[in-house]
Amino acid sequence: MNDSGTELSVPAVAAKTEKPDPTRSPLIATIAWFRDLMLSVLIALLVILFLYRPVKVEGTSMMPSLFDQERLFINQFSYKFGLGHIQRGDTVVFWFPEDTTKSYIKRVIGLPGDTIAVQDGYVIVNSKKLTENYVPSDYRDDRPYPPTVVPPGEYFVLGDHRVSSNDSRAWGFVPKSYIYGKAVFVFWPPDRIGSVH
Repeated sequence: MNDSGTELSVPAVAAKTEKPDPTRSPLIATIAWFRDLMLSVLIALLVILFLYRPVKVEGTSMMPSLFDQERLFINQFSYKFGLGHIQRGDTVVFWFPEDTTKSYIKRVIGLPGDTIAVQDGYVIVNSKKLTENYVPSDYRDDRPYPPTVVPPGEYFVLGDHRVSSNDSRAWGFVPKSYIYGKAVFVFWPPDRIGSVH
């Protein structure tokens, strides 16, 4: 009753009983989060191991684009499965034609059927001077290379540091079947992280 003697009417409400939500348990939530994290890590590892592959640069022949001891990822499936074609300017990793136990990394300059020459430190492709912003003037090599036609199914490759690079000028062309990856991303050292150009 209230102060005036009038009885208050209070509707009867049945007590609600909620089932406990198991996902709200801190332990269950932590386990679910850890499971999702592990699944994400596993997927990332599979992508890295089977699509991208880590490699280490050894030597100075690709300076200033790539430096000695840098670590980078190469895409090892784009060329094999027709997801991309080898193009002029690609930085590729391949089995060294004179010793297939060794891998080299160089830049593709000549495609099958191209006529390649080097005059006064400049590369001439099909009678036109190639624009190479990635080769500083003091890295150019003045040694001439006579006009040569790239055979079908093979590629002419050069290092960006032309003075110190052991490349197609010395040992010839690279068969397409020897090229197993395209350099895509530097991940070490931290101050060099970024795409390969």
